[in-house]
Amino acid sequence: METVKSLLRPKPNPQQLLREWQRRLRQECRNIERQIRDVQKEEKNVEKAIKDAAKRNDIASAKSLAKEVVRSRRAVNRLYENKAQLNSISMHLGEQVATARTVGHLSKSAEVMKLVNGLMKAPAVAATMQEFSKEMTKAGVIEEMVNDAVDTALDSEDIEEEIEEEVDKVLAALAGETVSQLPDAIRKERVKQPSAVVTVGEGEAVAEGANDEDLDEMRERLARVRS
Repeated sequence: METVKSLLRPKPNPQQLLREWQRRLRQECRNIERQIRDVQKEEKNVEKAIKDAAKRNDIASAKSLAKEVVRSRRAVNRLYENKAQLNSISMHLGEQVATARTVGHLSKSAEVMKLVNGLMKAPAVAATMQEFSKEMTKAGVIEEMVNDAVDTALDSEDIEEEIEEEVDKVLAALAGETVSQLPDAIRKERVKQPSAVVTVGEGEAVAEGANDEDLDEMRERLARVRS
């Protein structure tokens, strides 16, 4: 029955199709904005944990968390780029509305094809762009593309050195600020202490272990919201 209804339902005209695509692109932009807010909210918690680790002179944990902050900031930058590209697609589709009204059909757009192809590699919108690619190809706006490779450059090993440099900057900004706020006597004592944890009592060891679990959970939450 549904198949019969779909066959009898009139096909949208070019203007209606373009407006529907624009509506979905706006929705995708809102999804990206929400994801950015989630990442930044979780990042604030991690920044606080870095400062707490600095107060304990736990440089290893502070550096590990700082690396997560760096990766999250890179992810947010990538999301902003994705949003700008989605808006560009919407703008180009808007320009086609007037043309479609005149000629009665949709025209091919090399710029839209380039933007869609690029976004098909972006993890945040890859699935949506795959759908757009099929629909736009069928409508004649772009040519058929074959591109299943999702961009994972954000986590590739060849940028580890660059990330380490950024980690040091984040660590200096967050942990350094925290240490500078300590009284002189305590700060000097912290500088003298080694970064590794020395002998502790049994109760302290349990507390430290629980803290490590908290840090691991925080890293996992941050990784989830930016994926």
